[in-house]
Amino acid sequence: MTNDGFDVKGRIALVTGGGTGVGKAMSRALCAEGWRVVIAGRRKDVLTATAAELATETGGEMTGIAADVGDPQSVRALFDEIERTFGRLDLLVNNAGISNSSVPLEDISFEEWNRVVAANLTGAFLCTQQAFRLMKAQDPRGGRIINNGSISATTPRPNSAPYTATKHAISGLTKSSALDGRPFDIACGQIDIGNAASDMTAKMSGGVLQANGEMASEPTIDPAHIARAVVYMAGLPLDANVLTMTVMATQMPFVGRG
Repeated sequence: MTNDGFDVKGRIALVTGGGTGVGKAMSRALCAEGWRVVIAGRRKDVLTATAAELATETGGEMTGIAADVGDPQSVRALFDEIERTFGRLDLLVNNAGISNSSVPLEDISFEEWNRVVAANLTGAFLCTQQAFRLMKAQDPRGGRIINNGSISATTPRPNSAPYTATKHAISGLTKSSALDGRPFDIACGQIDIGNAASDMTAKMSGGVLQANGEMASEPTIDPAHIARAVVYMAGLPLDANVLTMTVMATQMPFVGRG
């Protein structure tokens, strides 16, 4: 039982990129809260190990399914397996994503652009599309989608055009999904994360390029703080929604950046 008496125990959640980093923290927290969690990613061995570890740690139920979110057939197969196994989906967390090389915009290859767009934007769209189809048809209908937007959804870093473009686009996808899902009891919100400690942000303490051209170290926060925010958003009844939430280190140079 969670926010406002909404019972999440036994409900089905899918976390993309759930095998490592922030996604693993989200999956751990959801499983501990009583969700039956499916984690998806490209590396089956990582998913299997994470699912076993977190199920033992939380006493909950977790399943790993290998999938490439940038591939329409792989995504369809993922959702077909969820429907066959569980009969429904109550929560989709579009967390999977990658960053781009920190090089001048004119030096970013077309291949890298496509790789980042596929992982960060196309993947979120394809999973949202399949979630809509399932959530509209299931009984009781409806569900919730939470997108990982990043603070780059509003403010870029230097040399981050592919990543920033996809995260700005996630904001549009979130709003469109919230609007289009409204008549079908599908709620959609976005969590914008700033420097959660993970492999992706390990370089922050050693210094990263700032908008004024200087290099500066940046603080990070424990991914558990992000996970608790996701648990809160996910635990709301479907007549309530957090459209956007930003969670970041207090001392992070974000407000006033640039």
